[in-house]
Amino acid sequence: MPAGSDDARPAGRPLPSLPHTWRPLGVRIAVLGFGGMLLVVCAAAWFGFDESVRDRFTWLQRSTLLVMGAAFASCGWALARARVTAEVDALVVVNGFRTRHLAWEEVLGIHLAGGAPWATLDLADGTTISAMAFQGSDGSRARDGVRAVRALIDREDPGER
Repeated sequence: MPAGSDDARPAGRPLPSLPHTWRPLGVRIAVLGFGGMLLVVCAAAWFGFDESVRDRFTWLQRSTLLVMGAAFASCGWALARARVTAEVDALVVVNGFRTRHLAWEEVLGIHLAGGAPWATLDLADGTTISAMAFQGSDGSRARDGVRAVRALIDREDPGER
């Protein structure tokens, strides 16, 4: 186990009921807050221009601004939709625009090392995938989620998941 990553759930803490979904908090607040502020500032600037200034924008310039806005919104949506859902028979990991359905047997462990941006899942095929639902910046909220998923992974009786 990496330094800064702690063992399974403390004794006496029950497993989460399934299905259970974890989502990042700080990222969602940042996307909504800063995205909303950017939208308000851009709209205020656009409508603050005189009509003669707005008329000087070509269709190409207007299209470029709209495409850039759509790209920013798309990136924000991808970040905000990150989640990990523990189901009875699988662990569903959503990072950005990719969704992975992992059978419990495929997942060997989960780690959130100190200073790491997000948690990492170790898979049976020797690869790892990011679990962006557990952001290091979320502090104890993320660590508690990692402990809960680790406890589900470590269960000896799959029927108890």
